[in-house]
Amino acid sequence: MRRPNFITIWDRAGLAVVVLSSWAVFAIFAEGFTSKFNVFSVGRLVSILIVVGLAQTVVMGIGDINLSVGAVGGVVAMFFGWLVAPTQLGTAGLASGAPQDVTALPGLGINWQFAFILALLFGAALGFINGWLIVRSGLHGFIVTLGTMGVFSGSMYIITKVKAFRNLPEGFLGFGKMKFFDLLSPLVFIMLGVVVFLFFFLRSTTPGRQMLASGANRRAALASGINVNRIVISTHMLSAALAGLAGIMLAARIGSAIPTIGTGGGGDWLLPSFAASAIGGTLFTGGSVNVVGTMFGGLLLGTVENGLNLLRVPGFWVQMITGLVLLLAVILDRIRVVAVERSRMGAAQ
Repeated sequence: MRRPNFITIWDRAGLAVVVLSSWAVFAIFAEGFTSKFNVFSVGRLVSILIVVGLAQTVVMGIGDINLSVGAVGGVVAMFFGWLVAPTQLGTAGLASGAPQDVTALPGLGINWQFAFILALLFGAALGFINGWLIVRSGLHGFIVTLGTMGVFSGSMYIITKVKAFRNLPEGFLGFGKMKFFDLLSPLVFIMLGVVVFLFFFLRSTTPGRQMLASGANRRAALASGINVNRIVISTHMLSAALAGLAGIMLAARIGSAIPTIGTGGGGDWLLPSFAASAIGGTLFTGGSVNVVGTMFGGLLLGTVENGLNLLRVPGFWVQMITGLVLLLAVILDRIRVVAVERSRMGAAQ
């Protein structure tokens, strides 16, 4: 039995060591990093980043990319806000004592739990558009989702006139502020549920294995009877639903649905979505994903962002560091792949 080498050990535990090291550094140098309030804030931040990263991870698993994750997240959040916001003439459902914001958009005022399901289905519908266009045009997802990113966001800006849904129901606002053990947000448990679901879905179900097989070699997948076109469409639907979920989670965090969710206000999700996936070990070439790795990747990004903010580092430094981390992750992943290939060749000889 071969003993695990350094590369194998790093694949399994290296990222966790980096995350723990970052916690130790910020705990020492960033005042308030370990406070209950900050732990609660970081939990909400990283939960959203991780779900955004997973939205990118699933399409990377089939060898594709989704540049519209931020746009879809914003559109779904605004759709959710429209469903749950009260009508223009009433204030029913607003937080107790809160005056109606006359600058906010009116909505339909339906139950927010039901609206949550409808919004996720709407997100999946946007993903269907992405996947269908990719399949019908034969173009790479980069081109298609670059176009739909502009179409989705632009249409939403035109319809809403870049106004927000701020009069959200008291129950939804309370959900966003809820604390467990005075430390954890319910958003953390939603994120963990998504991680567990995707982990077992991709490893233990036929559709999940077909997604990875299609990403590893589409010709071989076709030859084995897999409907690759259906896999591409369904994967983009899953990706968009996850992006939409992240959008609703951010709306719960900030207490309103604003047009720039996913693309501006609340952060641009495109770079973090790739960074969390790449740091976690998901290959850009497809065929292999690391759901737990993406979770740790998002955790690292959120930790660094929060720690630098506590140290009063300007926001553009956070963006630059995220980009550097993404480049470093890609370079290290390439080195890892080459080292693994050489190790296998040496063992074969």
